[in-house]
Amino acid sequence: MTFPDEKAGSDDEVVSYERPTGLRGKFQHPVTQVFILGFVCFMCPGMFVAINGLGGGGQLDATTGANANVALYSTLAFVGFFAGSINNRLGSRLTLQLGTLGYCLYMGSYLSLNIHPNSGAFVVAAGAILGVSAALLWAAQGSLMLAYATEAQKGRYIAIFWSIFNLGGVIGSAVALGTNFHNTAGTVGNGTYIAFIILTAIGFAISMFMTDPKLMIRSDGTKVTLPVHPTWKTQLFGIYLTLKTDPMILLLFPMFFASNWFYTWQFNDFNGALFTLRGRSLNSTLYGLSEIFGAFGMSFILDSSLRRRTRAFGSIAALLLMVFITSIWAYFYQIEYTRASPDLNTIDIFDSPYIGRAFLYISLGFLDAMWQTTTYWLMGAISNDAGKLANMVGFYKSLQSAGAAGVWRIDAVKFPFMDIFISTWVLLVAGPICALPMVHLRVKDHTELADETLVRMDSNGNIHQVEELKVEQEC
Repeated sequence: MTFPDEKAGSDDEVVSYERPTGLRGKFQHPVTQVFILGFVCFMCPGMFVAINGLGGGGQLDATTGANANVALYSTLAFVGFFAGSINNRLGSRLTLQLGTLGYCLYMGSYLSLNIHPNSGAFVVAAGAILGVSAALLWAAQGSLMLAYATEAQKGRYIAIFWSIFNLGGVIGSAVALGTNFHNTAGTVGNGTYIAFIILTAIGFAISMFMTDPKLMIRSDGTKVTLPVHPTWKTQLFGIYLTLKTDPMILLLFPMFFASNWFYTWQFNDFNGALFTLRGRSLNSTLYGLSEIFGAFGMSFILDSSLRRRTRAFGSIAALLLMVFITSIWAYFYQIEYTRASPDLNTIDIFDSPYIGRAFLYISLGFLDAMWQTTTYWLMGAISNDAGKLANMVGFYKSLQSAGAAGVWRIDAVKFPFMDIFISTWVLLVAGPICALPMVHLRVKDHTELADETLVRMDSNGNIHQVEELKVEQEC
């Protein structure tokens, strides 16, 4: 029986390994690997964000796009719950590669819709397939990003990833803006979709360059903790064990649930409803750029020299402040229009009402980066174990997608914009408040080996005490 090495905290003995040197050392450096991981998501989820950021997948009628997202997030919610186990069984590298495959098909379905207007069912089916793919990709991504960083670097690594990922949305939106700048039809042209198909295919190719996590050594000389659970039964038991031994994770579930809910109002019911195609494209570009600044801004709080508990409370406070600023601002715009307003899709980038609304959209992008960065960081504050992190990210994506499936369906059946906006506001306030008891009771200044249950579980599902693990490592 063997166990992985673990740097658990200040009270545990640290086993240090020598990092490789030269070109191999640079390529296998955790920062390099997080950059590669970011570019995989730049090309795949980044293009997905770009196309959805246009409202309705770039279509004039947003109904098909909304229904495709219902299918996508429904399958992602189901598969996502078990995606951590799949990741731990197959390995993060293979799981990531499998996770990129659905994005190309999804982009192709919109091209098909442009050519064959009656192919809406294909778009919905492609969305469902993408849900399976995306569940795998995000489980692998979250596990690698959080496990590769030391405790003092997690905010920085999240910011690096989130910035590169959102740069994909920026480039994708810029492509849409450039190819449709003089387009008055309200629907994205074929060339845009073809460009997105090519970019998502490149994303799959980039995923082949990820290093096997078994070879990774962190910047402080500690090895990345990998699960040693070879059977599916043990993997599924690990999901149960994660919740049983660390029930405080449940207090993060409202933040998980809300983390994609707000996209529907932002993308469809604000950007998609009010602006011309050119305005929507520029807004999406600005939204992605603001996410880069939001992620790095939040990382300064999360990786500051303050105690980790202080940083955790500070991030929650900053998040709530930004929620109220953007929500109050957005409310005064939302009361001015409904689904029945005659002047929808009319605000262009040269119109006077555009400036204020564009700055709101920039602020919403900043809030999104703050929310996602904080959520990932809180998971990373609970554990350093790649197996446990994969399960937590699986819960995150599952609940996130369940919420998204519900709100996209609500939007597809034409619920009032104001109702969707108010529900968004309520969830954005409830999430951080529910997380406060978890921060108070669970976040420590260092993660200790006693808290890492899965890394102490052997291939038969038995949990070994810390003392046994240390003896085994010495042998």
